[in-house]
Amino acid sequence: MTGPVVLASNRFSGGSGGRVSRWRRAAMSAAIIAVAAACGPAPAPAVDNSTTVTTAPTTRTPRIVDDSGRPDVTFDPCLDLPDDVMTEAGYDAAHKEFADMPMGWYTFLGCTYRDRTLIPGVRRGYGLNILAGNVSIDEELEKNGSVATAASINGRRALLEVDPNNRDTCTYVLQTEFGIAIFSRIYHKDHPGPVPQNEWCTGFEDFVSTLEPYI
Repeated sequence: MTGPVVLASNRFSGGSGGRVSRWRRAAMSAAIIAVAAACGPAPAPAVDNSTTVTTAPTTRTPRIVDDSGRPDVTFDPCLDLPDDVMTEAGYDAAHKEFADMPMGWYTFLGCTYRDRTLIPGVRRGYGLNILAGNVSIDEELEKNGSVATAASINGRRALLEVDPNNRDTCTYVLQTEFGIAIFSRIYHKDHPGPVPQNEWCTGFEDFVSTLEPYI
């Protein structure tokens, strides 16, 4: 597998084609809206009348796992990003959509959001796709190195990907303990003609920086 590939799903692209890694294409094109529920809290330890009772912390089993031997994806873009944070940033958390891809040899958990803020003559808002997967940032760099530059988000290793063939789209890929988290924003214009490439990523680094602590 060499080089980026064509993205198949319009929901996860800028509507103008473009190239992404094979696993991202699979995760995005096979996105399924589903409802996921958190697991209940772990049982409390037995009570010893001679000691103080301590309640075990609540844990959540990842809603998708695979048999690849790769780490479990422990960050869930739809469940671990607070709705109030997303709403304050302009994204409609009430209508977020789950989008998952278990592949056996890797897994992606996905979530899509939409910012419908209209600025007449400028833009109709943004589409935001967030994926968390158990592939490494070096694997991502091998696939998309031609459109990636090294970056850092709050001191975390990252990649900035801007593909001229995937118009109006800006992507940050962050390294995580389990693999990577991908933040991809699509600029929905409200004017004829192209969006200048230097505007595709405007303000996006700051936005991703506000979400990084939740990974």
